[in-house]
Amino acid sequence: MKIGMIHASSQKNKNRIIEECLGKAVHKEHQIINFGVFEDSDYELSYVQIALCISLLLESKAIDFAVTGCSSGQGMMLACNSLPGVVCGYVENVTDAYLFGRINDGNAVSYPFGFNWGWAAEINLRETLEALFSEPFGTGYPSEEAQRKKRDAERLKRMNSVCKKSLVEVLPLLDRDILEPALHYEVVYKYIMEYGTNEELKAAMKKLR
Repeated sequence: MKIGMIHASSQKNKNRIIEECLGKAVHKEHQIINFGVFEDSDYELSYVQIALCISLLLESKAIDFAVTGCSSGQGMMLACNSLPGVVCGYVENVTDAYLFGRINDGNAVSYPFGFNWGWAAEINLRETLEALFSEPFGTGYPSEEAQRKKRDAERLKRMNSVCKKSLVEVLPLLDRDILEPALHYEVVYKYIMEYGTNEELKAAMKKLR
């Protein structure tokens, strides 16, 4: 699985810590791509603009999963879930993460990198990510209700796709102050152009740049 790590500019001073915790959590079983926003970067992206980057990355098939967050984690989760192709869970702790992975089987998680972030906060982050990736996604939980849980997760995904327009349709309708910073964030744009397989979306991105 290709895991994209990306977060709002407000949390760029934690980029290295987040990458280290994620690396320990996946134990080299998955590929991690760090999209920043990096600590030494002057490029400013709000959680809304980062959510659009996540939608672009997932819908282009450049990545399989996104680990993200903002100060509270809530805004990023809401912004992600408003966009096509994203099913994002809010994971504040080990239980949140474990249940999201087993039951909801989404493709993104949002973590609160500001709220309650203090001494030894990286321990909770690492253990939360370990719980998320500890077992295969979408297995259902608890075991006696696994099949029902799996059916409901699939229903949610189908409903999500039916209720949202395609990202190709959405992009021209977005305000330029949301769209342009996301499309000009080079680390994301270049990665999608090289590794994305959704050619229609890539063409739309090129046209709108």
